[in-house]
Amino acid sequence: MSSSPLFTIPIPAIPNHQGGTIICTSPAPLVYLLTWSSPPDNRLTPPFCRALLAALDVVEFAHPPGVLVTTSAIPKFYSNGLDLELAFATPGFFSDPLYLLFKRFLTYPMPTVALIPGHAFAGGFMTAMHHDYRVMNPQKGFLCMNELEFGAPLKPPMSSIFRIKCSSPRVYQEIVLEAKRFPGPAALEAGLVDALGGLDEALKLISDRKLTEKAKSGVYGVLKMEMWRESGYVLSKENYEAEEARWDKRAALEEQRIADGKKFVADWKAGKAKL
Repeated sequence: MSSSPLFTIPIPAIPNHQGGTIICTSPAPLVYLLTWSSPPDNRLTPPFCRALLAALDVVEFAHPPGVLVTTSAIPKFYSNGLDLELAFATPGFFSDPLYLLFKRFLTYPMPTVALIPGHAFAGGFMTAMHHDYRVMNPQKGFLCMNELEFGAPLKPPMSSIFRIKCSSPRVYQEIVLEAKRFPGPAALEAGLVDALGGLDEALKLISDRKLTEKAKSGVYGVLKMEMWRESGYVLSKENYEAEEARWDKRAALEEQRIADGKKFVADWKAGKAKL
C-alpha cells in the first residue's frame, strides 16, 4: 500500500506548546495509521485531543471499516501525558475533550491498536489502554502511571480502565500504588501489551487475528460499549458532574477524618483523649 497521506489534521500551537500534526496513512489494506507529532513529547493538550478526535471522525466517516493504529513520529515518546497546569487552567478540559477522547477510543467501531515506540506515561499510558490492542518497542520506553510520585489522585475515569483491563489485582496494584515502570518485555509478561515490536509486528497481529474483518458487521463498537461499560459510564460527559460530586463528597469525608485524627492525637498527648 502507498504510504502517501490519506489526510492530515493540524494540531494548533498554543503558549508553551508548538503544535504539530496527525497524519493518516494506510500501510496495508483497510489499516489506518494515525501518526502524531507534537514536540517535544506529545502532551495531551486541548488542541492535541481535539485534533485526534477529528482524525478519528475522518477515519470512521470517510473510509471503509478496517483497523485503526495510532503511533508517534517522535521515537522517544508515544505520549508523556497531560500538561497538568494547562489541564486545570482549561475549563471543562477533563470531561471534554480528555474523557471524550478516552471513550471514543474505548468504544471505537473498529479494532484499535496502540503502537508504542517509546514512553507512555500517565495520560499517555491511559490513552494506550483505551485501545483494544497494544504493541510495544521491546528495547526502549516504559509504561508508567507516575501520579503517585507527583501527588495526583487517579479519579474513576482514569483508574477504571486499569481495574477492568489488568490481568490481575497485583498488576493493578503495581501500576497505581507502586508507579512501576514496565519496559516492553515486562509489559508483555503482565498482559499490558499484546506483542513486542514495531509496525511490522502490529500488521502481523492484525493479520493473524483477522482484525480487518471485525468491523464489517457494524456491531463492533456496540459490543465494546457493553464489554467496558464501567469505564464507559464514568467517562461519559452526562455523568461527569455526578461523578465529580461523589468524588468531592468522599474527599470532604477524608479531610474530616484527618482533622478528627489529628485532634484525637493532640488530645491523647495532652492526656485528654477519651478512649
